[in-house]
Amino acid sequence: EKWRNNTDCCSWDGVSCDPKTGVVVELDLEFNGLNGPLRSNSSLFRLQHLQKLYLGCNTYNGVIPDSMGNLNYLRVLRLGKCNFYGKVPSSLGNLSYLAQLDLSYNGFTSEGPDSMGNLNRLTDMLLNLSSLTYIDLGSNQLKGMLPSNMSSLSKLKYFDIGGNSFSGTIPSSLFMIPSLIVLHLRRNDFSGPFEIGNISSPSNLQLLYIGENNFNPDIVDLSIFSPLLSLGYLDVSGINLKISSTVSLPSPIEYLVLSSCNISEFPKFLRNQTKLYSLDISANQIEGQVPEWLWSLPELGLLNISQNSFNGFEGPADVIQRRGELIMLDISSNTFQDPFPLLPVVSMTYLFSSNNRFSGEIPKTICELDNLWILVLSNNNFSGSIPRCFGNLTLWVLHLRNNSLSGIFLEESISHLLQSLDVGLNRLSGELPKSLINCTRLEFLNVEDNMIHDKFPFWLRSLPNLQILVLRSNEFYGPIFSPGDSLSFPKLRIFDNSENRFTGVLPSDYFVGWSAMLSVVSIYDSTRGYAVLGAIREAYHKSVVLTNKGLNMELVGSGFTIYKTIDVSGNRLQGDIPESIGILKELIVLNMSNNAFTGHIPPSLSNLSNLQSLDLSQNRLSGSIPGELGKLTFIARMNFSYNMLEGPIPQTTQIQTQDSSSFTENPGLCGAPLLKKCGGEEEATKQEQDEEKEEEEQVLSWIAAAIGYVPGVVCGLTIGHILVSHKRDWFMRIVSLFT
Repeated sequence: EKWRNNTDCCSWDGVSCDPKTGVVVELDLEFNGLNGPLRSNSSLFRLQHLQKLYLGCNTYNGVIPDSMGNLNYLRVLRLGKCNFYGKVPSSLGNLSYLAQLDLSYNGFTSEGPDSMGNLNRLTDMLLNLSSLTYIDLGSNQLKGMLPSNMSSLSKLKYFDIGGNSFSGTIPSSLFMIPSLIVLHLRRNDFSGPFEIGNISSPSNLQLLYIGENNFNPDIVDLSIFSPLLSLGYLDVSGINLKISSTVSLPSPIEYLVLSSCNISEFPKFLRNQTKLYSLDISANQIEGQVPEWLWSLPELGLLNISQNSFNGFEGPADVIQRRGELIMLDISSNTFQDPFPLLPVVSMTYLFSSNNRFSGEIPKTICELDNLWILVLSNNNFSGSIPRCFGNLTLWVLHLRNNSLSGIFLEESISHLLQSLDVGLNRLSGELPKSLINCTRLEFLNVEDNMIHDKFPFWLRSLPNLQILVLRSNEFYGPIFSPGDSLSFPKLRIFDNSENRFTGVLPSDYFVGWSAMLSVVSIYDSTRGYAVLGAIREAYHKSVVLTNKGLNMELVGSGFTIYKTIDVSGNRLQGDIPESIGILKELIVLNMSNNAFTGHIPPSLSNLSNLQSLDLSQNRLSGSIPGELGKLTFIARMNFSYNMLEGPIPQTTQIQTQDSSSFTENPGLCGAPLLKKCGGEEEATKQEQDEEKEEEEQVLSWIAAAIGYVPGVVCGLTIGHILVSHKRDWFMRIVSLFT
């Protein structure tokens, strides 16, 4: 709002000027919703005295112009998360004062006729920028090998190339840079052997991420990291580790990630890690009980032992509770059974215990965890009702999916701070709690496969952040439209009320207020995960079962940021399909099958250019299939079966690739892929068949005549020859008689 003509630009938001000369020296436009290509003739590049340029987290959808290299005084250039692609321009090598370069989370490549040469030009450019202290190229599509002389970046403190496809050996010269503090090489294709080399000067490296690579030999001895005396964070996930009995790590290690390391027993060297605050030893093959000594580590605050085969805890029942401080505990996907562990009352903030074998009622002791933000108990065998006291907790996430919970879904059990609530696949009854109306932060609501008996919750439209609403397979009833009221869900992107008893007619403008499905919008899931060094890590998964392309599929994790679906199938909805469905251009799945819709298929469906699955089967639709639907280039499955459609099936590629079962039980439909021919096509075919039949009959007649004539001639000639030769007088008397 401050960017006004006839005002001093130095007072504008994001603009900083030199107090003496008045020239612009800093421009910060991160998170401003900017879009469109960054052009080489942009007035931006006339800011010749610019020293800091922050353009990250916008949507430019293009290449970085070479003009960027003309900003000779740049010291900081941050272009992360901008949808840039192509090659990193070599003109950036002109920025001799550059200290910080962030190009992360884009689509930069080293592809081309000479991909290795392209990468070499990039690394040479970086090596020439001797002032660099910060390089972030993470999460792009870069390939190739790192040069061996990385130590020439003598001022480098932060180096991140994780999430690319770099290969070859990790140059040991990286560990020779005395200033280096953070080294992120995770999720690449580096092969072995992994070596740190001889470090002549004390290493200042504090954070090292090397997990998920392809070292050869694939077994790395954990002792190799012992020379890194300042190391506080080590991530070796996805690497087969050799852990000897004498292994020692630097004493200040605070964060240790050993997930998916093919470990078969709990590492005993951890006893000596007195500074250890966060331990992730998930996705290994460790069996038996969690050792009692683990809880005596004085600084332990975050513990993830999920996806192993633990079945219990050594020591007394209150062994965890007695340690006093524990912020996060993840024991998911093991074989733990009753009793449920007693937990620290004051500190516990994140508790994950899904996919175990706990049964009985949910322990009331959980209600004593006053600071609990996230509680995930899905996929166990808990029974009884949802504790009333949950409403008194500060819960942001409550996932109780796929248990045996029953009884009335009480209003008092709802925390007003909830952002994500999943109680699907239980046996809950009664009405949907009206107290949900107080959950103004609610983004995700899933109550599928219960026995909830209620009218459609129109009051949910007052929740400004609701993105996912799943009422599937319950006993909801009545209309889903209220005359005079607009059912506006501006952020809704998954709407599933299938397999209920909803009735009534939907007006033509029913979907007008569903903005998130109308255009491309940025989806931000603000639901809390647990923090590790400031990064939010989602330690649970939202889950929804969707019907897509005729199959049930479970949608988890990142799928929610992609899918935009509407499923109203299996109800008793009537009337025309609302014409406004055609404005939801970002819709991917539309299922309106098994209702009582009448009228024609709206041609406006052809506007749904991203649609992949369309199911209108088992209704009472009439008229023809609009030929415009052939424009849906991404469509993989259409189903129009069991209606009253008629006329020829459009002969477009997208429609003709469908199986004939997608058109069956429509008596008036004709044409491929059905065997039934259309009217004009049938007459032409009949005429062709009649002509063919007549020709066949003529041929048969001639064949029959030939069959009769040829033997007759042969026989007559034979008899004549006999008579003339042997009974000549008798033959002549007969001839004269006939004459």
